[in-house]
Amino acid sequence: MVFNYERTGEIVKIIMKTQNWKELEIPLSNSVLKTIEELRFPYMTPVQAAAIPLLLKGKDVAAEAVTGSGKTIAFIIPLLEILQKRKEKWKATEIGAIIISPTRELAIQINEVLKKFLNNIPYLKEILLVGGTTLAEDINRFKEGANIVVATPGRLEDILINCKTINLATCVKSLEILILDEADRLLDLGFSVTLDTILSYLPRLRRTGLFSATQTRELQHLIRAGLRNPALITIKEKANISTPSNLKNNYVIVNAEYKLSVMIDFIQSQGTNLKYMIFLSTCACVDYFSHVIAVMLPLVQVLALHGKMKSRRYKIFNEFRHAKGGILICTDVMARGIDISEVDWVLQYDPPCSASSFVHRCGRTARIGNEGNALLFLLETEDAYVDFIKRNQKVDLQKIHLEPSITSYDKCLKCMRDLQKQDRFLLDKANRAFVSYIQAYNKHECNLILRLKDIDLGKLAMGFGLLQMPRMPELKGRDISFFKQEAIDVNSISYLNKQKEVKRIEKLRIFKDSGVWPASQKHKRKQTESWSEAKKRKLEKQENRKKRKERKMLQVTKNERKNERKKGRTKINEEDIKELAKDIALIKKLKKKKISQEEFDAAFVNS
Repeated sequence: MVFNYERTGEIVKIIMKTQNWKELEIPLSNSVLKTIEELRFPYMTPVQAAAIPLLLKGKDVAAEAVTGSGKTIAFIIPLLEILQKRKEKWKATEIGAIIISPTRELAIQINEVLKKFLNNIPYLKEILLVGGTTLAEDINRFKEGANIVVATPGRLEDILINCKTINLATCVKSLEILILDEADRLLDLGFSVTLDTILSYLPRLRRTGLFSATQTRELQHLIRAGLRNPALITIKEKANISTPSNLKNNYVIVNAEYKLSVMIDFIQSQGTNLKYMIFLSTCACVDYFSHVIAVMLPLVQVLALHGKMKSRRYKIFNEFRHAKGGILICTDVMARGIDISEVDWVLQYDPPCSASSFVHRCGRTARIGNEGNALLFLLETEDAYVDFIKRNQKVDLQKIHLEPSITSYDKCLKCMRDLQKQDRFLLDKANRAFVSYIQAYNKHECNLILRLKDIDLGKLAMGFGLLQMPRMPELKGRDISFFKQEAIDVNSISYLNKQKEVKRIEKLRIFKDSGVWPASQKHKRKQTESWSEAKKRKLEKQENRKKRKERKMLQVTKNERKNERKKGRTKINEEDIKELAKDIALIKKLKKKKISQEEFDAAFVNS
C-alpha cells in the first residue's frame, strides 16, 4: 500500500508492507488488540496504517482522508498506546489526552468508541464534556476521575475559564496528546478564538493530531494548532477523488414547484424500508418539511434534527442510528463525521452553503467499504453547480431523469395547504421556511452561479405550498404570476394549541381596540396584509418622515438664532472685561508710583 507523506514541504511516498494490526513496527498492547478483535476490524484502513505508526513514533500528524475511512480509530489507538506506556501511574484527575470535536453528536460518537477500548483498560478514565449539562454537573463528574477528555470546543473553554473548584490548568500539565477531529472546521474562523483560548492552557511539549476529510494545508492553520514539523498525510482511493469509490453520486434537474413531489415519488420507488438522510439548507425548512413528509409517508418513521435543538438532539440522533429504516431530515449539523450505519441514500434537497459540505453530506453513506448512494436535487437554473463541484471537490455526478407527476404534485400541494389551514402553527412554519430559504440562498458561497434573481419565486412558493405570498424585500419587482394564492382569510386560521390561540385572539383584540399591533405580532401583520394596505402604510411612513424632517429643520433654525444672540452677548462682555483690566492696571501703576497723578488722569480719560 502506498500513501503520500509530506514533511517540511517534501512529498515522500511511503510503502506500507502490511495492514495487519499485529505486524506494526511498534507493537500494540494486548488490551488494544483485544478490543480490535471484539470490534471485528481484521485489517487497518489506509489512514490507520499511515497515521498510527507516525503518532506512535512521536510525530505530529495532519491527516486528510475521505469520509468514512476510519479516522476515529486512527487516533484513538495511538492515544491509548501513548497513555499506557507512561512509566508513572496516571492520577485520578490528571489529563493525558484531549479530543476536541466540532459537534455534540460527533463527540458522543467518539466517546462511545473510546469506551469500548477502555473496557479492557480499566485504570484509564474518560469524561465527555458537551452541551446539555450544567457546569456543576461536569465538575462533579470530573472529580470522580478523568484521564481522557472528549469535548466540544465551547464547553471545554467554558470549563477551563470558569471552573473554580478544580484547577484544570494544573490537571493538563502532563498532557501527552491533543486530537482535533474535523480539523478544517475547528480551525475555521467561527472556532478560532475559542481554540486559541484552549491552546493557551495546554503545554507546548505534546503530540498533536489533526484529522479531517477535507484537511486544509495552509501553514498558518497548522501553526495555530501547535504542530511542530508535522507529517501531512493524504489518503485517497483514486487520484483527485474526494469521495469513496463505492459511493454513487447522482443529480436530477427539477422545477421548483415539483421538487418535493419528485422526492416523495423517488423514496417510494426505492422503498420505504430503507434508511434515508435528507439535507435541507435551514432549520426552519427542516421544521416545516418534516411535518409535511411525515404526513405524505405515514408508514415511514420521519425524524427531524437541526442545530437549534438543545436537549432533544442526541435522543433523535440515537433513535435514527438504531432504527432499521426511516428518514432523518436535517441541516449540515449532521454533515460531518457522524457515523450512522447502513444509510442507503443521502438526498440533498438543496445545494449546501459551502462546497466542502457537499462531500461531507455524501459521506454519511458508503462508510468503511459499504456501498452507498447520493442524489442532489437541482433547479433548472442551478445546472452549473455540477461543473463547480467537479472542479472544486473533484466529484463526478451522474445525471438521472425523474419525471414529475401532476397527480403527485397536486397531492403534495393539497397536503401542505391543508396542514396550514388546520393549524396556524404550520402556517407560521411554512412562511418562515420560505423566507429563511431565500435569505440563505442569497448568502450562498456559490452566488455567482446560484443566483436568486434566476429563480422563479412564484414557482418556489408553490413548492412550499404557501397559502399567500409573504412580504419581503427580495420579492420587490419580481414576477410571481405563477403563484396561485388561496382564497382564504389567513386571520381566520387558528392554532390547535389552545394557549397560543388565546394569546393570538387577545393580541388581535388589542390591535382592533387601539390600532397598535403588539411588537411580537408585527412580522405576522407584514405577512398577512395585502399589497394595497402595505403601499398605503408605506406612504404614511414617508409623510411622517417628511414632517419630522421639517420640524427638525425648524428647530435647527431656532437654535442657530439663539446661538447668534449668545455670541453677541459674549462679545460685549469680553470687551467690558478688557476695559476693566486696563483700568486696574493703571490704578496699580499709580499706587506703585510708576506714573504721576496727571498721567493717570490723562490715561483714564482717554481709555
